[in-house]
Amino acid sequence: MYDIDTFYQGLVEHGLILPTGIRGGYGRGPVFEKILRGFNELVSHTAADDGAEELMFPPIVARQLIEKVGYMNSFPQLAGSVHSFFGNETQAREITARTQAGERWEDLLDITEVMLTPAACYPVYPIFSGLLPQGGRLVTVLNWVYRHEPSDEPTRLQSFRMREFIRVASSDEVVQWRNDWLQRSLNLLQGLGLDARSDIASDPFFGRAGKMMAANQVDQKLKFEILVPVISEEKPTAICSFNWHQDHFSGKFGIRNADDTLASTACLGFGLERVTLALIKTHGFDPSHWPEAVRQQLSL
Repeated sequence: MYDIDTFYQGLVEHGLILPTGIRGGYGRGPVFEKILRGFNELVSHTAADDGAEELMFPPIVARQLIEKVGYMNSFPQLAGSVHSFFGNETQAREITARTQAGERWEDLLDITEVMLTPAACYPVYPIFSGLLPQGGRLVTVLNWVYRHEPSDEPTRLQSFRMREFIRVASSDEVVQWRNDWLQRSLNLLQGLGLDARSDIASDPFFGRAGKMMAANQVDQKLKFEILVPVISEEKPTAICSFNWHQDHFSGKFGIRNADDTLASTACLGFGLERVTLALIKTHGFDPSHWPEAVRQQLSL
């Protein structure tokens, strides 16, 4: 087990992260961002020949979409809902009075039509509705996502960035794409000097029924992760994940292959902050002292 406090303080002292008073919500310094962006560019270069469509979405998503995909049934503990004020002047003055008195005031807010995006791939699936072109589609996104997991552990963030690729096609094509990228990702990360390995994994489904869903996910090998020791040798950190959704999203959004059969979807996601932290933990707080081969790949 590594010393979490020592690692965190080192990140702060070197200006890599900036404390904000929010657990799992620190700022990022210029050197941290340079490493992160360098890795993201390396991913883009690696995937250039794949011809993925690059899309961009805001860090909010329609509440209706979250409900439709069943997120609140599976991960209610991680959700972030956006509430706002819809009241009158009297109620606004009540908020001010309670704030000044140190009292709670959230009951004067009401739910809005949006939630914080919990997975970078979610906004993509509705645009696939209907018939796909021959061979399906491949999309890439970079988005901020939110998970309600407040923690003092540097790799467990409430808000972070994911670089994702989403493949939608026939089951055979999707699984082959996932398997190919699992090896490509291992090569990419190991080529940066990281002690990376892959393993079968499961999502943190909620409740008793969630344990059964997680077991089923493992049995069917629907999720793989690439793990690197960052905080613990015994429990390495997942910095990249691969999820095969089978027809979960295609069934809900009517996504069909060119031959009118139900499509399959999968996504690959690099946790950009976690990859950056893994690089720092492996090579040190000062990138000017990193191996030259790593510096060149990241344009440092």
